[in-house]
Amino acid sequence: MIRKYAAGLRSSTRAQPVGARERRAHNLFEAAAVYVAARAQDDQDRVEEASGWVSPEALSFGVSELACRAVVALARERGESPAAVARDLLGLPSA
Repeated sequence: MIRKYAAGLRSSTRAQPVGARERRAHNLFEAAAVYVAARAQDDQDRVEEASGWVSPEALSFGVSELACRAVVALARERGESPAAVARDLLGLPSA
C-alpha cells in the first residue's frame, strides 16, 4: 500500500506539464506585496494575478503580516504607538 502511494507521488510530479515546472513559484509575502500595491493603485489585473500565486489563506496571512509591519514602521517613523497609527490610518478617533 505504501509502495503504491509512493509510486503515485513520483509519477504525479513527473506528469506536470513542462511549462508548470519552468514557471517561477511566488512566496506568500511576494504575493501579498504585489496584491496590496495593486489594490492601492487600483490595478485589478495585477490584483487577480497576485491572487493566483498562492492560496487565499496564505494571501490573507501575507496581507495581515504586511499590515502589521507597515503599522510598526510608520509608528517608529512618527514616534507614535502602533495603536495610534492604526486608528489614524482607519480614520478612527483616538482611544
